[in-house]
Amino acid sequence: MRLGLKSIVESSQLKRFARRQQLYIAIAVAIYAGLWAAGRSAGIGVTLIYTLPLCNFIAFIQDHLNFLCQRRRPLVSWAIYFGLLLIISLVGVAAVNVILYPTGKVPGQTLWEFLSTGWKFPFMATMIVGVSTQLYRRMRERLEIRNRELEQKVELVVAQRERHEQELEQAREIQQSLLPKQIPQVPGFEIDGTWEPARLVGGDYFDVIPLSGSKLGLCIADVVGKGVSAALLMANVQASVRAFATASTSPSALCSRVNSVLCSSISTGKFVTFFYGVLDAERGTFEYTNAGHPPPILLRAKGDVQELTGGGAVLGVFSDWQYRDLQLHFYPGDRLLLFTDGITEAARVESEEFGEQRLIEGARRSAEKSTAELKASLLEQVKQFCSYQLQDDATLIVLSALPEVEQGANQAVEVKHAVSVWEP
Repeated sequence: MRLGLKSIVESSQLKRFARRQQLYIAIAVAIYAGLWAAGRSAGIGVTLIYTLPLCNFIAFIQDHLNFLCQRRRPLVSWAIYFGLLLIISLVGVAAVNVILYPTGKVPGQTLWEFLSTGWKFPFMATMIVGVSTQLYRRMRERLEIRNRELEQKVELVVAQRERHEQELEQAREIQQSLLPKQIPQVPGFEIDGTWEPARLVGGDYFDVIPLSGSKLGLCIADVVGKGVSAALLMANVQASVRAFATASTSPSALCSRVNSVLCSSISTGKFVTFFYGVLDAERGTFEYTNAGHPPPILLRAKGDVQELTGGGAVLGVFSDWQYRDLQLHFYPGDRLLLFTDGITEAARVESEEFGEQRLIEGARRSAEKSTAELKASLLEQVKQFCSYQLQDDATLIVLSALPEVEQGANQAVEVKHAVSVWEP
């Protein structure tokens, strides 16, 4: 095996030496052409005899003595190299002239006379070639170093990006696990919801919490911002809501408690829009409070439209804010749409937004559809409107008061979370 490696190394060195000789021959031809053009042709053979040894001397300096110049200041490094080149050039020119003396001398010319008259041009040519090749060599070395550094940086960035993507994927799985896998139902009503993140993770949150056999807590929230920080804050909101939501806790009291938790831990500039309501299926009532969230839309079976406004400020800003409760009564055929601004603010290229009016019209056109069909239809309308390029997380809950002929169903409906990510 060692012999094999040795032969490979020797073959590589021979190839390198052969390539260099080709370059030196090209330099000799260029020098010969220059002399010929100047009317001082010395013959191609003589030019080759001068060029090949002298260029190989220069290569010897650069290959074996360059360590004397490395890791020094530029001026010192060039001074050392220039001194070495000067010595090699003088010795090399003298050696070549001694070789050429028997054939190139003028009759009666002594060796000293031959040396003193034939050293200037080869010497200057050797110096010029030596300086030029050293400049090229150092430039190439700097470029190679920079290329290696860039490759290392690229590899580092790629590795960091892969780790980041893995972390985001894990965060998305955790975030999705916090959303209800099955939506609990109560007699006389039907509920369905969906969550569509604009990125791998987002700041939207919704939940349907069973409080008793006939009561459900419905909440929807939107954390300002996107990405991992929004997802982490959303997880904090979810944990707080689940901890405080009980059958005896009013929506305003729950908002106050969640707001107190967030105000003590939330970072500057962050806040949460939040809507929470308690559906009482026995009485057909819905008690709610709205903490700065886009107002849900109630579509009455007889055609009226009502926005569920009021309640208080966003969560995480005013620690002493007093929230208030509001109440409505459901009638058979009524439908309530709860959504985040990713639904109504989905925009086309020309910045035209989907808006609440299109949401209302879409719900009216789908009045005969089931709750799940209405949810899917509205979400598809939104995505088609923005060419499937959601700019913000889109969350939608549909609450339907069933017509009397359909009442009595109390089955859990599986929530189908969209897992595709729509990049702006």
